[in-house]
Amino acid sequence: MRVLVTGGAGFIGSELVRQLVVAKGYDVLTVDKLTYAGSLASLRQVEGRSNYRFLRADICDRRAMTAAFESFRPDRVMHLAAESHVDRSIADADAFIHTNVIGTYTLLETTRGYLDGLSLAARDGFRFLHVSTDEVYGSLGSTGFFSETSPYDPSSPYAASKAAADHLAKAWARTYDLPILVSNCSNNYGPYHFPEKLIPLTILNALEEQTLPVYGTGENVRDWLYVGDHARALDVIIDRGRIGETYNVGGRDERRNIDVVRRICALLDERRPERAPRERLISFVADRPGHDARYAIDSTKLELELGWRAKETFETGIEKTVDWYLDNNWWWQPLRRHYGGERLGVIAPNSQEAVECVS
Repeated sequence: MRVLVTGGAGFIGSELVRQLVVAKGYDVLTVDKLTYAGSLASLRQVEGRSNYRFLRADICDRRAMTAAFESFRPDRVMHLAAESHVDRSIADADAFIHTNVIGTYTLLETTRGYLDGLSLAARDGFRFLHVSTDEVYGSLGSTGFFSETSPYDPSSPYAASKAAADHLAKAWARTYDLPILVSNCSNNYGPYHFPEKLIPLTILNALEEQTLPVYGTGENVRDWLYVGDHARALDVIIDRGRIGETYNVGGRDERRNIDVVRRICALLDERRPERAPRERLISFVADRPGHDARYAIDSTKLELELGWRAKETFETGIEKTVDWYLDNNWWWQPLRRHYGGERLGVIAPNSQEAVECVS
């Protein structure tokens, strides 16, 4: 099996690549632009293996993508490349439109051209998985869950860019008969997570006795999904899912943000005691603009139809995550020199600069 993974040097992408290369033994080509959130260090485990190769390229570059498809000849494409941090999208949405929308369009068109040159048998076996987020659905109240039929109602520029990409993938499937599947996941956490998101930022700030910023009053609720479970789900979806279908992936493990931060503090106090409990470092800060109140995923379709189940609970997963950061400062210390945890998401003045994509 030959699998092309976009965004394979990122958080979720690198976990997927490690599983596909090591556990599954697939031939994998990782395509990644290596922006701030992509790191070759996250792929150290697979570096040098005969069934793995890496290409540094922008998914918006049609020539580079065409060349990659023609030389690697993938049986599957797993599209994870995306700008993903909500706060950064609020400050400047340009990169999100460029990568998430135009990049997805470019990949779909490259795929269409590639499939035109395949035999009927090879085309029958080809699959394209577009990996997305539950944020496209907007915000939930205190009850209920997102399902595959939930209406789209994105709140942030990031969510809107992913919603647009989802619609492009589904439209290309219907119009051009491309063998596409779509997945939407809840909040991921785990090893190799760039330290701008809540969990890694809290772990590293708490280790260094820095302030632990919590938006608003910390009441926002997220459904937490361990990254290893998510990567397994993606492999199951592309392997056994029905073409044209959407599958939602969630951990069935909701937590308030403030409770997540407090649990991390407690775990670090046990493992690396300090002069006083780390909860004293918590600081409530002005809320994020358009901050969704609650996300929760109904994974019934994936569980019943394809037999996937999350292996980790939040309690087991967060312990593994904290321990990984304690044991792997070689990975995160260089990142902290470039991003020290400063507040992101400050609304920037409007810019009239146009965004262009290489084609």
